Amino acid sequence: MSTHADVVVVGLGAMGAACAYQFARAGAKVIGFDRFAPPHALGSSHGETRITRQAVGEGADYVPLVTASHRIWRELEAETGQKLFEACGVLVMAPGKGESSHHGKPDFVARSTAAARAFGVPHETMTGADVARRFPQFINLEGDEKVYYEPGGGYVFPERCIEAQLARAAALGAELRSDTHVLSVRQEADRAIVTTSRGEVVAGHVIVSAGGWAADLLGAPFDRLLTVNRQVLHWFALDDMSAYAADAPVFIWMHGPTDVDYLYGFPPLPGDPRVKVATEQYADATTADAMSREVSAEESAEMHRVHVAGRLAGASATVAKAAACLYTVTPDNGFIIDRHPAMDRVVAISACSGHGFKHSAGIGEAVAAAVMTGSWEPLRPFSLARFDR
Repeated sequence: MSTHADVVVVGLGAMGAACAYQFARAGAKVIGFDRFAPPHALGSSHGETRITRQAVGEGADYVPLVTASHRIWRELEAETGQKLFEACGVLVMAPGKGESSHHGKPDFVARSTAAARAFGVPHETMTGADVARRFPQFINLEGDEKVYYEPGGGYVFPERCIEAQLARAAALGAELRSDTHVLSVRQEADRAIVTTSRGEVVAGHVIVSAGGWAADLLGAPFDRLLTVNRQVLHWFALDDMSAYAADAPVFIWMHGPTDVDYLYGFPPLPGDPRVKVATEQYADATTADAMSREVSAEESAEMHRVHVAGRLAGASATVAKAAACLYTVTPDNGFIIDRHPAMDRVVAISACSGHGFKHSAGIGEAVAAAVMTGSWEPLRPFSLARFDR
């Protein structure tokens, strides 16, 4: 096996797979490491589906990344024959009165609408009454809800997206080494050294996209800025699927004032009598290694009682499946995509902060371009400098 590379990628989930593919596509000699066998269910890049939308209420800086991702998904579909992206539409809903927040951003519907207008993203604005008439799977709406609808949004299949990019990377010459634990990353002069459970590799650049394990590898200041939270996904059995038409959208439904007073979810996949839903929590921190990956019956019952009952037609309390995943979150809920302040040959990608997968293909492309050209200006909004301010 090679001991030298132009680029080493540490962690081959959403971000790492995208980087491995884009660097290999650009002609770099790439070695990728993952401590497991990606795609796997031990990090942040699993769960069958992930929401994607171009009008990103988290901030206009994200829109070019997700737009690039949509293009790349379609290119990969054409190259691989795999279905990666389902444009079933996205609804973002908030109460008509009072405050609401999502990912730390107030009035998220208005922010999404503003982003759509600024970037020319096709969209509609609605009320809850409009939603009830058009999409009967949403029940007991007040009628005055503020709603943003993006018909070109939808969901991607995360495991398939990772598989497709890793397969293309390998076909382009990348060496992908699974079941390999990266122990440390250091820099000596103009080269980076990656020490693994199977030996050392010397590289021109190292991309650390290790999710919940990133802070351990990167040290300061990342150990101060990155927090790992356990999140839970639930699939509830549908006892009546009649309200879920072929054009049923994915949704983000804020029903109260805070970041945890909401749920998001997906329409049932073809032939699948389940609905997948989740919420988020930021109160309890954990680590990637210590996190419990078992989901208790009580957790699912609480999810159904607080968020699902009386809101989604046909969604019974019967749990068909549940899974836990990791969010790695920054203090401002934004991404970090920047060079390490003490090692300029080491690039840290993303604390996804709960909204990363839809951007991942575009981030891989942008990071490859930045490293190979030396121009980091397009990624400046995601730099570490904002935390110094």
